[in-house]
Amino acid sequence: MNTLFKALIIPACTGEPVRVEPIEATLRNLQELVGGDIESIARGDWHVYLNAESLIQNLPLNLRAAQLTYDGGLDLAGAGRGCAVFLGNDEDRGETDVPEHLVRRAEELFGMPLAA
Repeated sequence: MNTLFKALIIPACTGEPVRVEPIEATLRNLQELVGGDIESIARGDWHVYLNAESLIQNLPLNLRAAQLTYDGGLDLAGAGRGCAVFLGNDEDRGETDVPEHLVRRAEELFGMPLAA
C-alpha cells in the first residue's frame, strides 16, 4: 500500500515557506506535521489535516490556509490554526496527491512557485 503522497504544507507562521513535498501519509507523520492529534476536513477532491486541539493549545491562526480553503469553498472560521497539510481524495475517499488546481491556487495567492 502506497503511503507516499505529494502534500501541500502551509505553516501558520508567515515567515515559514509554503511548500509542496512528498510525505508519508501515516498517522504518526501527520501528527508530527500538525503538532498533535489530527482532524481532517474534506471538500470535493481534497482534504486538509489540522491539529485537533489547536484552540486548547492556543496555536496561531493560519491565515494562508484559511484563505486557500475559503477560495476552495470551505470557511474555517477561525478553526484554521497551526500547520495545515493538504492532500487529495481518491475514489474511495482515501489519500492521494494534493490536486494540482489547489497547488496552482496557492501559487497565485502566495506569489511563489511551489512545484515539488
